[in-house]
Amino acid sequence: MLKFLHLFLVVLVFFSFISRVILAETNPARLHTKWLKITPHVVDTLLLLSGFGLVLQGQWLSGNYNWLITKLLILLAYITFGMIAMRMRKFRFLTTAAAITCLFLIINIAYSKKIFVFF
Repeated sequence: MLKFLHLFLVVLVFFSFISRVILAETNPARLHTKWLKITPHVVDTLLLLSGFGLVLQGQWLSGNYNWLITKLLILLAYITFGMIAMRMRKFRFLTTAAAITCLFLIINIAYSKKIFVFF
């Protein structure tokens, strides 16, 4: 059940990010509504909590957990690129592409449990 919640939240984060970037380009004033400011943080927090729950449930800290540390580092890169994409219009396309790439890397590492996704 926790795994399905986590996967649902991953999809929700992806579509939420894309829609907020599109909204930032087309109607940036709308991003200042209260629910559009709060909801992404709630979803991201639930995603992070469900991820921690999965780590504890799967007892992944007892074995080789380099892939988990890599996921967390790429998550920090995703957050950084996402913040730049939302705040700086000049770099929006490039940082959005970088953030989406980070999301796909995180998903690939989650399924393969390997740091090097291309090997």
